[in-house]
Amino acid sequence: MLKLSNYINGEFLPPLNKKYINNYSPTDGKVYSLIPDSQESDVTIAVDAAKNSFSSWGRSKKEHRYEWMMKLADAVDKNAKKLIEAESFDNGKPEWLAKTVDIPRCSANIRFFATAILHFDSDSHDMDGAALNYTLKQPIGVAGCISPWNLPLYLLTWKIAPAIAAGNTVVAKPSEVTPYTAYLFSKICDDIGFPPGVINIVHGHGNTAGHAIVQKSDVVSFTGGTETGKIIAASAASQFKKYSLELGGKNPMVIFEGCDLDLAVETAVKAAFLNQGQICLCGSRIFIENSLYARFKELFIEKTKKLRVGDPKNMKSNLGAIVSKQHLESILSKIESAKNDGGNIILGGKQIFLDGDLSGGYYMLPTIIENTKNTDEINQKEVFGPVATILPFSSEKEVVNLCNDVGYGLSASIFCNNISKAHRVAAAIDAGVIWINTWLLRDLRIPFGGMKHSGFGREGGKHSLEFFTETKNVCVKIENSENK
Repeated sequence: MLKLSNYINGEFLPPLNKKYINNYSPTDGKVYSLIPDSQESDVTIAVDAAKNSFSSWGRSKKEHRYEWMMKLADAVDKNAKKLIEAESFDNGKPEWLAKTVDIPRCSANIRFFATAILHFDSDSHDMDGAALNYTLKQPIGVAGCISPWNLPLYLLTWKIAPAIAAGNTVVAKPSEVTPYTAYLFSKICDDIGFPPGVINIVHGHGNTAGHAIVQKSDVVSFTGGTETGKIIAASAASQFKKYSLELGGKNPMVIFEGCDLDLAVETAVKAAFLNQGQICLCGSRIFIENSLYARFKELFIEKTKKLRVGDPKNMKSNLGAIVSKQHLESILSKIESAKNDGGNIILGGKQIFLDGDLSGGYYMLPTIIENTKNTDEINQKEVFGPVATILPFSSEKEVVNLCNDVGYGLSASIFCNNISKAHRVAAAIDAGVIWINTWLLRDLRIPFGGMKHSGFGREGGKHSLEFFTETKNVCVKIENSENK
């Protein structure tokens, strides 16, 4: 049985308590590795190592950090095949998805922020010749980076990259549900001799290792569930430390009459079911204008029926396994709740069992539900699975109210060929990211984050670099030559 190790100060260390957590592959439901059940004592060692390394890494030239990060990105690409296979087996997603999205994005994250730090400038303000003000952007110290299980290495590098580019050192914790590619990433760091203590990875549960990281680090970046985000916010705020939270979503898709219907249907299927619906940006509430509802429903069902749930290694599988047995049971219970509230399951709604070695895996059919109210739990709480509801609307005002009548505000998609209407609706919807006639089209420079219970702060481009630095103003008084 493979035992994963923590990566601290350039060394692979077992947990001090010698205790481990079973790591299941959702593809077959079997334990295939053991994860360190790290505690506060393990985190303390990692934070101390990060603090020691900060004294040199934080003062290093941007070009020095750039060169190391580019070397790391190249090494990730060199190990892409191994990372792709591991991400799929550990998370359950199809290998083609890990190959086209997850792993390429990891090296892209590192290269992007390695380059961005070279162009990260500061401001100056002339006080009419009496004084000159200029700003310094300085690293904070030890960054605590906690990432979720749905896009494991993709989102871990999305946090680590800007943190170390800005000159911070990192103590990171991947999800205990999907730790394996983070472990392989630490092996890559070791292989290239990445400066010890700059990147430290500690495995374990959120309420132990994760809690200790929040307590002991100087700045915290977290992506995950809203309830956990509340705990982190309270803890970080009590210490007056910077924190960034990217949390859940209950994202609407709005389909207006006169849109490109084929595009809307194709995108809705992708937005609802990609990665088994386990993306915070997935469009799980689909609002269709009354005149289009029947036709959209017909095409949406037809296209969804063609999706294949199967072996993640099979390139023809559109959906792989749900990440864990516990999460599968949670999704199915929410479908049952929707039925009890009067919802009609018009497609899917159940677990399926594959043949052979994969018979113990956690697979389910993509699910479409209609006849729900926007106030039903299925439309108010994040399911985070391959489940979409379809609801009709009659007016622009009504659909904006429906979109906003929820506790979340992460993203929304609007399909409309009337550009004025599309702009009006985009401005009126309470969400941090709005797409018009597309979904998941990402520019790494844009501000990314949500409103309400979907998070706090923004990530991406200069926003990430601003977050991982402190701004200091220096005012230099200029002596008036007339007084000489």
